[in-house]
Amino acid sequence: MIGSHRAMRDHLSFLLNDEPIEVRDVEPTITLLRWLRETRRLTGTKEGCAAGDCGACTVVVGALGHGGRDVHYHAVNACLAPMASMDGRSIVTVEGIREPDGTLHPAQQAMVDAHGSQCGFCTPGFVMSMVALHSTHATRKTRPSRHDILDALGGNLCRCTGYGPIVDAARRMFDLPSPPSALARRKAEHAALLRFDDLETTCLNNGTTRAYLPRTLDALCDLAAGHPDATIISGATDAGLWITKQARALPVTILASAVREDALFNGTGGDARFWIGGGVTHTEAMAACPIPALVELWRRFAGAQVRNVATIGGNIANGSPIGDLAPALIALDTTLHLRLGRAERTLPLEAFFKGYGVQDRRPGELIVGVSFQRPDNVDDLAFHKVSKRFDDDISAVCGAFNIAVRAGVVGSARIAFGGMAAIPKRAKAVEAALSGKPWTRATIDAALDAFAQDYQPISDMRASAAYRLDVARNLLVRTYIEREHGPSATRLVGPLAAFGG
Repeated sequence: MIGSHRAMRDHLSFLLNDEPIEVRDVEPTITLLRWLRETRRLTGTKEGCAAGDCGACTVVVGALGHGGRDVHYHAVNACLAPMASMDGRSIVTVEGIREPDGTLHPAQQAMVDAHGSQCGFCTPGFVMSMVALHSTHATRKTRPSRHDILDALGGNLCRCTGYGPIVDAARRMFDLPSPPSALARRKAEHAALLRFDDLETTCLNNGTTRAYLPRTLDALCDLAAGHPDATIISGATDAGLWITKQARALPVTILASAVREDALFNGTGGDARFWIGGGVTHTEAMAACPIPALVELWRRFAGAQVRNVATIGGNIANGSPIGDLAPALIALDTTLHLRLGRAERTLPLEAFFKGYGVQDRRPGELIVGVSFQRPDNVDDLAFHKVSKRFDDDISAVCGAFNIAVRAGVVGSARIAFGGMAAIPKRAKAVEAALSGKPWTRATIDAALDAFAQDYQPISDMRASAAYRLDVARNLLVRTYIEREHGPSATRLVGPLAAFGG
């Protein structure tokens, strides 16, 4: 089947700060950060954590939007991105954002004006996150809210300034004139990316490591079926850590990031079910999702740089017991869509997780989408993440509640948790304790003991077993209180709420 596709290209083509680049001799799994610093000597992009946590390595990456009509720009962690994933992209580093005459970009000038930099190590990453925000809102001809600014900067850490001056700089940059060359540069980028855009699969082979970059869903599935031992990489937010932290050898990789948007990203279906393609990023899914509670949970996923590249299929295939998406989708009674070559099958998402690190996925089989029924009442849903930091942190416990209350009675309940078992798991005993009962505090209190029947959590670096059980019980109580009295009954209100309280 693989031979039925067009001949494979043996090089990467991309733009780097407006310069067309063609690379053949690059190690496929070397990170963009290392390549920028060591090969191109663009040392403004810093290495802080090499784990996607601090944002010091942030660059802006542009890619063709749906149908190739325009270019979409996103902040990306260069420390996690394999070089092979940059094929057909436009990469912009901090060295490439000022004007040809030396005039600073509004993000740079605003950082100077607002005294947003002290030691300066994190500053290039903050500036590039601001550049991405500026580009998005300049295209829309809108100004971001404080909420938008905090989201955009949530994946960048600073030890010096206390963030206030940086947030002020992100606001001030919209008072400054846009770069005079911005429109011309965007048009030139668009034209260049269109030249790179075709259906030809790229294969990088340095003798010991091979990386395939298919452009269509059929080619992706055929390659995965033909190379069942290959490592499938989508957003690389996990695989990047295998490279940077574990020095793991990945002799054959297949990168899904190059699959054309109109072939893989299917958006919403036309019927009552909501469909999300497996290659859709969390950022894209947030923009299309009709469920406010799910969008709010997505805001808590890592930082913007991770959400911009991490995909729905990759998150599920990873199978982490502390992943936040799976409990929410299980509570929504989600169907998983898988494909092995040209053969497709479906199964309930909750049946996909068999045990710790074990999923019902055959060698070479890919997750191509998920679908769930559009809820009749979004107020039935509540998703709660408990972590040490609001932004850019992993859950200790994540609870997902889909409780249908009609005429004061619980008609049905689907409840799932992450962080409470070796897999994302439903609380079936708790569901039974609620179903058919009056929606009262007495019913809630009577159901709390059932958590111990559903879960025997472990103690680890994030939380003790006793803490996890207490939190799970309290999240059910919180769900009841907020449904009856509103979020202000349990959450911080006032000025500090803007910082994530």
